[in-house]
Formats: sequence, structure tokens, C-alpha cells
Amino acid sequence: MAFATDVAVELPAGNWWDEANCLGVDPDLFFPERGASTREAKAVCRGCIVSDECLEYALQNSEKFGIWGGMSERERRRVRRQRALTRRAAAG
Repeated sequence: MAFATDVAVELPAGNWWDEANCLGVDPDLFFPERGASTREAKAVCRGCIVSDECLEYALQNSEKFGIWGGMSERERRRVRRQRALTRRAAAG
């Protein structure tokens, strides 16, 4: 899947994204302008059977733009921070 936005994301065929709810949906929906609503994109993600995989992909690849796994970049930053705190606490 390739998104036709300022940020091109190329995903090879044959993986979790082939089962995503967003397959065939206009990619611009997932890359709203700054300040625009993310509600519609998140609604597509809600109930998606691969939203966890999508979110993990975005977290592992430091995706800075768009809605991934039902989360905005701001929400993903919170997840990354929380995970870092958890790792530090576990390390001692």
C-alpha cells in the first residue's frame, strides 16, 4: 500500500496490511492537515483486526505523520514515553 501524500509509505504485499480496514480507503484520510479532525480515520481503525500490528509498525519505524493503529503521532509519543519509563523501571 502506498499513501499518496507528502509522506510516501511503501508497504510490500503479503503481510498484515493486506487485512487492514483501511485497504482501499483514500490515504489522505489518515494524513489530515494539522488541526484537522482525526475522527473519521480513527473510526476506520476501530475494530480493525490488525490495528495492533499497524500501531507496532508505526512505533518501531518512528512514523511521524498520520494515523496508525488508531493513534495520532501525539498519542504514539505518549506510548513510546510510557514504554521507555517501563523499561527504565524494569532495569532497576
